[in-house]
Amino acid sequence: MPQEKTYKEALSHKIFEYISQAADNLSLETYAIGGFVRDFFLQRGDAKDIDIVAVGNGIELAKEVSRLLPHQPKVQVFKTYGTAMLRAFDIEVEFVGARKESYSENSRNPEVESGSLQDDQNRRDFTINALALQLNKENFGKLLDPFNGLEDLKSKLIKTPLEPGITYSDDPLRMMRAIRFATQLGFKIEEDSLQAIADHHKRIKIISKERIVDELNKILSSPKPSIGFALLRKTYLLPLILPELSALQGIDEKEGQRHKDNFWHTLEVVDNISENTNDVWLRWAALLHDIGKAPTKRFHKKIGWTFHGHEFVGAKMVFKLFKRLKMPLNEKMKFVQKMVLMSSRPIVIAEDHVTDSAVRRLIFDAGDHIESLMTLCEADITTKNPKRYKKYHNNFKVVRQKLKEVEERDHIRNFQPPVSGEEIMKTFNIRPSKEIGMIKNAIKEAILEGEIPNEYEAAQKFMIAKGKKLGLTVSN
Repeated sequence: MPQEKTYKEALSHKIFEYISQAADNLSLETYAIGGFVRDFFLQRGDAKDIDIVAVGNGIELAKEVSRLLPHQPKVQVFKTYGTAMLRAFDIEVEFVGARKESYSENSRNPEVESGSLQDDQNRRDFTINALALQLNKENFGKLLDPFNGLEDLKSKLIKTPLEPGITYSDDPLRMMRAIRFATQLGFKIEEDSLQAIADHHKRIKIISKERIVDELNKILSSPKPSIGFALLRKTYLLPLILPELSALQGIDEKEGQRHKDNFWHTLEVVDNISENTNDVWLRWAALLHDIGKAPTKRFHKKIGWTFHGHEFVGAKMVFKLFKRLKMPLNEKMKFVQKMVLMSSRPIVIAEDHVTDSAVRRLIFDAGDHIESLMTLCEADITTKNPKRYKKYHNNFKVVRQKLKEVEERDHIRNFQPPVSGEEIMKTFNIRPSKEIGMIKNAIKEAILEGEIPNEYEAAQKFMIAKGKKLGLTVSN
């Protein structure tokens, strides 16, 4: 075992005084372990949660800590997992008894029995998460690091405590976690470990979609998500999780004409957008913005490779993808769909001949998401040609200026018709009918086309004229 050192400074949070006292009261060998310890050595800022392992009954330890605390917080007990949790001093603390685990082939949920600290460290996913700091007063702050996790932290290495094939086969979610940690921390996955993920990639099928999506969200929320998606591709996990994305990889050539590799282009777009937004759903939109290109790819002798309608096809694919992965089929999904559907529209507005009508329609269709759409479109510029790069960005400056001018003048965003359906019924003395919808739609189209200003008097006059064309009579 590596030399043990003491790191009392890691345990300066007030909660550790109470845990230490409770541990000694119950004569329980007790340690802080896992992410809290790892992040201390990485200097990643204040912890939001702490994992405590006791060689004995972790639930009883939690109750004793609660008894000692001034406000005696409620202890939540999860008997199924043998864990307990309480909240104190704005931090969540989870307690568990040291244990050893054994797995069956068809489940990541292990058979659990009480064990030693060594057993508990053996079952950890990575060496950097097996670091433990003792909390008993006699050895307060002593580091127990049986797998050289501290050295792996310094070397920026993701490595399993035991043989990686066993670690990943036992709990295949660890494959996703390895890639996620590598992405979040900018670490490298040790070669044998990386090969083991590739060898056991099909085991990911036993993991719930919800857990997989949770890891995908964390990868997408990282500073440079492309690291994670490139690793998912390299280890053969990507086709099993996001086949729509892996289908974009590759370059076809016919009659000397080629197209760009849309997979690697997509990863560049995701990295670009991640520099400008922390919105994970906008990052999802960047990840999926080109998924319609695989099924719409065609070759025409005169014009080369085309992807006609890929935005429309891609938007429909978003729904199927969200449903398959059991992601929320709510406004978040609709937002991603809208971004994919509209992802090519703003660039057209940069042309000099584009009318104010086209700009108004873009604002109307995008609504409050216009800024997100522009952020996505600007991230979509991945050309390595400096002149083209500058030209495209200048084009978007033109688009933004046109959007500002038209919005200030016409107030189209979150458009509400100046004339309501109730007023139309009252004006023509009619009941709810299709004519009301026809008139409201005609008013909207007239405003978007610039035939009338977005004002009440003009809309009312237009309403009367349109009503008469439909055979309606103004009531007295």
